[in-house]
Amino acid sequence: MREPYFNLIDEPWIPIADVGRVSLRQIFSESSFHALGGNPVQKIALTKLLLAIAQAACTPEDEDAWRTLGTDGLAKHCLAYLEKWHTHFYLYGEKPFLQMPQIAQAATQSIGAVLPEIATGNTTVLNAIQTQSPLSDADKAILIVQLMGFGLGGKKTDNAIVLSADYLGKTNDKGKPSTGKAGTSIGFMGFLHHFLIGETLQDTLWLNLFTKEQIAFMPYTAGLGVAPWEIMPEGEQCEQAKQLQNSLMGRLIPLSRFCLLNEDGLHYSEGITHLSYKDGMIDPSVAVNFSGKDAKVLWVDTERRPWRFLTAMLSFMSAGSSGFDCFHLTLGLPRARRTHLNQMGLWSGGLRVSSNAGEQYCSGSDDFVESVIFFNNADLGEYWYHELKQEMTDLDQLAKQVYGATMGYFKSQKSEGKNEAAQASQLFWQLAERQFQSLINACGVGKAQTDVLRHTFAHYASLSYSTYCPKDTARQLDAWAANLPKFNTYLKNTHVNNTQPEANV
Repeated sequence: MREPYFNLIDEPWIPIADVGRVSLRQIFSESSFHALGGNPVQKIALTKLLLAIAQAACTPEDEDAWRTLGTDGLAKHCLAYLEKWHTHFYLYGEKPFLQMPQIAQAATQSIGAVLPEIATGNTTVLNAIQTQSPLSDADKAILIVQLMGFGLGGKKTDNAIVLSADYLGKTNDKGKPSTGKAGTSIGFMGFLHHFLIGETLQDTLWLNLFTKEQIAFMPYTAGLGVAPWEIMPEGEQCEQAKQLQNSLMGRLIPLSRFCLLNEDGLHYSEGITHLSYKDGMIDPSVAVNFSGKDAKVLWVDTERRPWRFLTAMLSFMSAGSSGFDCFHLTLGLPRARRTHLNQMGLWSGGLRVSSNAGEQYCSGSDDFVESVIFFNNADLGEYWYHELKQEMTDLDQLAKQVYGATMGYFKSQKSEGKNEAAQASQLFWQLAERQFQSLINACGVGKAQTDVLRHTFAHYASLSYSTYCPKDTARQLDAWAANLPKFNTYLKNTHVNNTQPEANV
């Protein structure tokens, strides 16, 4: 057996925005790092790993203990924990990090075959990003962490290899190896994940750290659980696997794939199967609404940026309201408001995927999405939330006006117009996104600020209509004027300037 090497605690492998690669030890010893780098899925997977380390190192009893712990205290506990478990963080060796040597009999898959952004098989390559290239040890470490929750469903998993005796979860009705299930953290179409963020990465980990008191109210019957690198499962249904299925640790590091790196790629099979949100089990970073007959979850929507879901995610701020719950928000935000932090934020992101006959892939409009929103701590409250909700409701009406006006323009010229109407509405939302952070801030200041923004948004709506409804000919000019959207209702009672916004491009 080759000597273990590339220890994740010592070697630089984690991407940090505006810095480069750093080690796990640096994450907890240097407080200047602001945010993770990489694509949204990598950010989610790495955040979950760092939170799993933090929870294993120090899970405070209650809110008072959490506040006393602070960012610095958490970092010190994590450094001590990493030193204690140093030998369990080697990427290669007898006990490779988050890998299963027992799965070595499974067929080898190429690295590109298990990455959603890489084109394999007969998929058309559109740009260089989609081509497979050799991965460094640092990239392979990220890959392993990512595959624990974000492995795509399909035939790429070798489910002929079963480690737990009498386990039938990898067998279909005909007794043959089944198609691999979607990873716990991605689901059918791609879950939208959410985390509170602070000024530094260490602040972010502290803000999202759960207490024992909070975990007791979550649906994880096994409580916090044991980190998988401390005790790896022996199979799909062993005692450790069952513990991961029912614990918070198992939702942070779900081990949905059993992997083992080799020189040609990796041995790859389906791992532990977890209950879905329909069964009442969720990742703490996923927002689910359990108030109706059937549970509903927020999926990634490439045509609807994550910030547009903000009021749905924060519905718990309105008394008596029932809506989407995300543990990092419902349990973390009220607690964070009682800290010394002047500003905190919300990161949302994920990957949209398609499915066909059990095979998951990225195609067409599927893509990564992410957005970052910051809040002033002093502004947060029910009044702020209701102001924001009203503004978002009215913005949605503006988008519908743009759509309807564009449709009317093309119908008056005996044309279809659906594609143009959808594009005009989408352009409006793209323009509105530029001012969304200003809108969040304005809702905590007063009507004078939102009045100014209403005129800006009305101008964006008019601009979007005119972009897709030209007025170059006399006929076009008649249609343009006849269907020009009016914003009198939207601008009513504003005190900036009641003049209709200019509609020219």
